[in-house]
Formats: sequence, structure tokens, C-alpha cells
Amino acid sequence: MAIGNFEEKISVFEKEAKEAINQAPDLPRLEAIKVKYLGRKGEFNNLVKELPGISGDLRAHIGRRLNSLRSDLETLIGEKFHKLKDESIEKQLKSEGIDISIPGKGVSFGHLHPLTKVERRVEDIFKSLGFSIVFGPEIESEYYNFDALNIPKDHPAREMQDTFWLKDFRSEDPKKNFLLRTQTSNMQVRYMEKNNPPLRIIVPGRVYRYEATDASHEIQFHQVEGLMIDKNISMVNLKAVFEEFFKKFFDKKKVEIRFRPGYFPFVEPGIEVDIKLGDSSKWLEVAGAGMAHPKVFRAARYVPGEWQGFAFGMGLDRLAMLYYGINDIRLFYSGDFRFLKQF
Repeated sequence: MAIGNFEEKISVFEKEAKEAINQAPDLPRLEAIKVKYLGRKGEFNNLVKELPGISGDLRAHIGRRLNSLRSDLETLIGEKFHKLKDESIEKQLKSEGIDISIPGKGVSFGHLHPLTKVERRVEDIFKSLGFSIVFGPEIESEYYNFDALNIPKDHPAREMQDTFWLKDFRSEDPKKNFLLRTQTSNMQVRYMEKNNPPLRIIVPGRVYRYEATDASHEIQFHQVEGLMIDKNISMVNLKAVFEEFFKKFFDKKKVEIRFRPGYFPFVEPGIEVDIKLGDSSKWLEVAGAGMAHPKVFRAARYVPGEWQGFAFGMGLDRLAMLYYGINDIRLFYSGDFRFLKQF
């Protein structure tokens, strides 16, 4: 091969390659150009394959020329690569630019469930009245849920329509029959067995009843049990506690309280507690209460003649419904964020 023709071919290759590199519009096109000219099957290697056809002395000269050219093209491609990359980043930044005059987006924080808020509000009020907060087991024995509270063996509350029993069989020992507690009153005797009077406690927690659900009933709901044992405790003390509690709970709104006779096996006498809020003419039942029954004292090994006290139970769900103006208890357990985000 004539050396002049070969050098001319190298010059043409060099000119075409450099023009293509300089005019590459983006990184993908630059990569295609690199493969075309310097790839394993590219045009540069085609030139290298023609070297054996050149005589020895000239071959060394042409070899050095090709090596220098390859180095120059690789440098040029590298410079073009960095330039195109910088341009790409700058373009992306412009398209994703931040307008500092736009108000920032607020961070969404979680918050307490409305029932939790009401429970803590109730706890704070009773703590201010000298009561301690006590929690008990949700899986309870028949003894503490019924027997110790003077609930007769044939009482309807023990049957399947009201109670979730955990075993199909029934032991002769009530302490071996277990259920999901139907009331937070289960902590009355449990607490008195291990604590000497005087005492003031409330027991908030979840309870379970096997019944049909509707706007005012659920199979699971929350109660708060109260128990106060001391010398010379009477219904007057019970009324005073209720008056102070409801005044604080409803933010000093006018609250009237009414006691009606009621039956609960673990208190004697027993009462139903109704309230009337503000200027409303409607009485609302909110609690059951009464003086602690002597049989409950005996179950706890207290001497009935030496101590007196009262017990009460309120539905936390009912209080929450009154406080927030909610007319359907099922909303608390729906998991609907449209409802929960309002609190």
C-alpha cells in the first residue's frame, strides 16, 4: 500500500471522528460515536488491521501516528462527556428548580385516637381528685368477673349471649374458667385483695360484650371503673365526685346530675346516673354506681362494718360521643382516616 494513500485515509478518519465528537448533542449519541470510531469493531481498528501491509520502517511511523490519534480521540471524547454531563445536570436543575416564594408543605404528624384523648382527660381529672390509675387484665377468670362481685350463678350476663368465654367446657372452679372481661369492675376485688384501705382508684380499659352492634352498641368498648373505700363514705361523697368530674370534663359547662334507682349485684343501694348538659331538656344516662356491697368486702377479706365505699362505672365511648358530638359509636373503630383526622 502507498504510504501517501494510507496517511490520507488516516487524516480523513481523524477529521470525521473529531467533527462527530464535537457535534454530539447528548450522552447517548456520544456513546454511539465512540463505539463507531473506537469500538472493538470500529473504524479505528479497521485502520490498524491494514498495518501489516506497510513496510517495516514506515509501519513503525504509522503505528506511532495511530497511537497518538487514538489518545487524542479518547481525550476529546472524555472532555465532551464531562461537558454534556454538566449540561444535562444544569438542564435538570432548571426543570426542577425551587421557587422559594412558594409556601412550604407542612409535615403530617400522627395524633392520638379520640378515645385515647378522652381516656387521658378522664385520668387527669380523677388524679386531681386524689384517685390512682390502675389497669387490669382483659382476659379474666369467671371468679373476678362474676363470683367475687356477687353476680349469681344463674345471672343472664354469664350466658353466651353476653359473654365471650375462652373455653367450651366449664370447670367447677370459677378461677379456672376464663373469658374476655365484660366490665372493668373485675379489678375491684383484685385490687382490694392486695391493698389496704383507705383507697381511691379508677380502672380504665377495654371490655367485651357479645351483642349486636348499632349506633350505640359495640362488641368491644371502653369503661372506667371507680372505687373509693374509707371511713364514713356515703352517697353524698359519690355525688360530690360526680359533680366535680362532670364540671371539669365538660369545661365548666352547666351540668345537672340525677340519680335513679338501679340494680347492680355488687352495690347496694344501686343507682343509675343521668346528666343534662347546658340548656338541653334531655337527660342522658352516663353511669351506674352505688355503695359497695358487703359481699364484695367479704370476697376481698375486708370487714364490712369497719369500711364503707362506693363504686361506679362509666362508658368512655359514651363520654367521647357527648364530648365531641358523635352519634355513632362504630365510627371509633372504623379506621376511617376521614373521621380520625378531625381530632
